[in-house]
Amino acid sequence: MDTNQYLEMFLEESKEHLQACNEQLLELEKNPDDLAIVNEIFRAAHTLKGMSATMGYEDIANLTHKMENVLDAIRNSKIRVTSEILDVVFESSDALEEMVIDIEQGGSGKKDVEKLVTMLNQIEAGKSPLDVVETEPVETISEEDTAGLVYDDFEQTVVSQSIEQGFNAFELKVVLRDDCLLKAARVFMVFEILEKSGEIIKTYPTVERLENEEFDSQFTVVIVTREQAEVLQAKVQKVSELDRAEVRPVQIHSIPSEAAITTESPIAAPDTQSAEKVAKSEPAAKRSNNTHSANKTIRVNIDRLDVLMNLFEELVIDRGRLQSIAAELQNAELNETTERMTRISGDLQNIILNMRMVPVETVFNRFPKMVRQLARDLDKKINLEIIGAETELDRTVIDEIGDPLVHLIRNALDHGVESPAERIAAGKPEEGTVTLRAYHSGNHVFIELEDDGAGVNRSRVLNKAIERGIVSEEVAETLSDKQVAELILSSGFSTAEKLTDVSGRGVGLDVVKSTIESLGGHISIDSKEGQGSLFQVQLPLTLSIISVMLVQMQKEIFAVPLSSIIETAIIQNADILNAHNQRVIDFRGKIVPLVDLREIFDTGLPEQPEELKSVVIVRKGESLAALVVDSFIGQQEIVLKSLGNYLQSVFALSGATILGNGQVALIVDCNALIK
Repeated sequence: MDTNQYLEMFLEESKEHLQACNEQLLELEKNPDDLAIVNEIFRAAHTLKGMSATMGYEDIANLTHKMENVLDAIRNSKIRVTSEILDVVFESSDALEEMVIDIEQGGSGKKDVEKLVTMLNQIEAGKSPLDVVETEPVETISEEDTAGLVYDDFEQTVVSQSIEQGFNAFELKVVLRDDCLLKAARVFMVFEILEKSGEIIKTYPTVERLENEEFDSQFTVVIVTREQAEVLQAKVQKVSELDRAEVRPVQIHSIPSEAAITTESPIAAPDTQSAEKVAKSEPAAKRSNNTHSANKTIRVNIDRLDVLMNLFEELVIDRGRLQSIAAELQNAELNETTERMTRISGDLQNIILNMRMVPVETVFNRFPKMVRQLARDLDKKINLEIIGAETELDRTVIDEIGDPLVHLIRNALDHGVESPAERIAAGKPEEGTVTLRAYHSGNHVFIELEDDGAGVNRSRVLNKAIERGIVSEEVAETLSDKQVAELILSSGFSTAEKLTDVSGRGVGLDVVKSTIESLGGHISIDSKEGQGSLFQVQLPLTLSIISVMLVQMQKEIFAVPLSSIIETAIIQNADILNAHNQRVIDFRGKIVPLVDLREIFDTGLPEQPEELKSVVIVRKGESLAALVVDSFIGQQEIVLKSLGNYLQSVFALSGATILGNGQVALIVDCNALIK
């Protein structure tokens, strides 16, 4: 069977089941006696095992099978849930995740999981997973070799269905000569012959061991074929350096615990779920609702959505061109058609943008497990609360915010939340709380990370900042608490007293700041010493189609993103002041530096002196600047196009767009203009 056509579906569903496992394991740690949670984990592991066995990924199937055995022992009250057991199951889940990622990157999905398998066997036997018996793998091999191959429920199904369809299922035992030099080469030759004769469904030892010559002189291959045993034996016997080849029909040796599992809870059979519905009607109702909604969804490759978005962007450009022509001709019918096309394309734009929207849950889901592990490493008790995980963001933004949020969470756990002893001494609960929330506001999404820890230590931060030359002692005295808190976003800044795996290198929060600003967003910090900190990240909903203010300088047209603009104004020359060799204006009681875009972009200044100047007030975080231009044209939605690799380092330009009249307008990067 050619499984390549199902690979994409396998990868997607495997990630979903692993994510479900991780989420439920975290719940199980909080509620170790809740067997409903164990059943959910078991169901996800069982499905993953069946899929991976179908696709031929034996290491994944083997490891999930052992996990199933442990989970079955837990739900049958043979063993109790402990943190020791959960650590091994979490480690197994991590190994499964690594194998799935390896497959996604074109690998074989193989990994040495013997140690984990042995630990899971120890747990199933009621022993400590730390008491790993080194000789156990040898014993397992010898038992399996003498008793015959052991088949799981999926392999049994494959064999029985093949026989029903008129195929023969054989176990082919191949024994190499003692003087055979290249065992792996002989294995390859045998496989090549067998693959032409039928479908190989199992090998013992595994294919990886055979390739690495990790076997003595014999191996067994299970094959489904239409050929007779004598023909198959004769073909294999022709390979040189073979002692003998023995062919016998497959004798099913099932795993007892697996048989018990399938008898008690045949999850795959839809008609047997009625028993579960009687026992737990509410969860069953939820599952049926989920199934109903799943039937109304389809999986679409993201590349297709990107192509659709690119085509629509071209349509937006042509729409602008059509509007420009209609305005010039002043034809009533053309104007009416253009207006209707604008409305329809606007609706289409909303639909396409919504299709590209992804819940931030896809990023947030990885954090509970990370927080659990970090809290244990730091010997702290921390509860992570996630609010608004259903909030949606454009996929391009989602792809970029994962790493910045990791840095923020690590910072909160290491520097923010105190140790249990320090919290008790300060009159706080022993367990610290870190809250991660997301919500929409206008055309932006806000992501906030709040902790109830120690907050930013003003004197400590200022001393470090002065020591590193970030601020002078004179300036330090004038800074507000908010400005002091935001000093920790400076490059190379760290208040850690010693270098650890978690922090101390000063490369975390400045990366957060630069990444968020490159996405057209900004970050702010509010902190109260002794009470905690709030990091607020503001991000645009989408990066592909943006609203801008078009401005003119001589014959050139530039676009300033509306997300950066506070307002536009006309000022007189008399309003311009000088401070520290910098031209500034007084804007609503604030001193704002004046930046003449005509000088920066070398478009040329007017020949006649100007009595009035047109300025655009823009913002980057808490900093403001007044950009001087010749005139304002108006607001417009434009398609953001990259300048390409050749022009990617041009100062203060983030891209370009094509206007309705075919002219190219450059997009001003306000973040680069404000330091």
